[in-house]
Amino acid sequence: MSSLSTPGTGGPGPLLLLLDPAARQSDGESVRIAKDVLCGGADVKVAYPESPSELDRVLSHRGRRRPVVIGSDLALQRVLQALHRQRELGAEPVGMVPVGRAEELAAARALGVPGEPVRAARAVLSGAPRRLDLLVDDGGGVALGGVRITGGGTHRPGGRSSGWRSLWAKLAAAEQATALTPDVVEHSSRVRVEADGRLLADIHWPVRLVHVTLPSGASDGTGELEIVVRASGAPVRARAASVSVVGRGFGYEADGHRNGPVRARTWTVRPDAWGLLLPAA
Repeated sequence: MSSLSTPGTGGPGPLLLLLDPAARQSDGESVRIAKDVLCGGADVKVAYPESPSELDRVLSHRGRRRPVVIGSDLALQRVLQALHRQRELGAEPVGMVPVGRAEELAAARALGVPGEPVRAARAVLSGAPRRLDLLVDDGGGVALGGVRITGGGTHRPGGRSSGWRSLWAKLAAAEQATALTPDVVEHSSRVRVEADGRLLADIHWPVRLVHVTLPSGASDGTGELEIVVRASGAPVRARAASVSVVGRGFGYEADGHRNGPVRARTWTVRPDAWGLLLPAA
């Protein structure tokens, strides 16, 4: 079960701090510093959700408290996904204090979140919200910056990358695993890719890579995705509002974290879908 505490009073607005379990293990000092700064400047409640269901419960009972993530890119992704499911994604800006290994914080850096805990916490207290695009898939998932599908290898349910240190990551993998058999998953390099109905790759072509990204990892005002498909010839590039991938069974990485396998997935860009508190100009 999650535990809650309520240190601090007054300030710019009530906050709900959501601590990634891995952040406390990997860098407890940064977590403590961020909490001290935030508790000194706002009415703060701290939550330690231990599962996606606990995260959903805490967010649904937060009242007027603004969510603030202390942890990795994946922790932020999980919070945005929960808010998306609850249809409250764009209701208010989200804050973040990045804590984790460098490879676990690539999206936060790209979005402009300060890497130092004191500066990041101060941006939560006095920063300005920036509206950002989001990748949303038809399975209920979200991605901050990009999705990759690579061919030629298997992706078995429950597999994990070396960077999967968060409990939330393990639970996310378990949630999205399907009943596909291993020999079906091995055909992951054969996929059909369509961008706004335009065929970019067919099921009969061996595809080495499908890369779907948001321009600059944020909002460029176009509401479009950038898609790159690498097969045997020159790369095929396109911009579209949505991209659909169909295959016998393929895994994919969203913001560097594995999902699937699935037989079909459609990603759509949601322009200005959410807000992130960043240092004021």
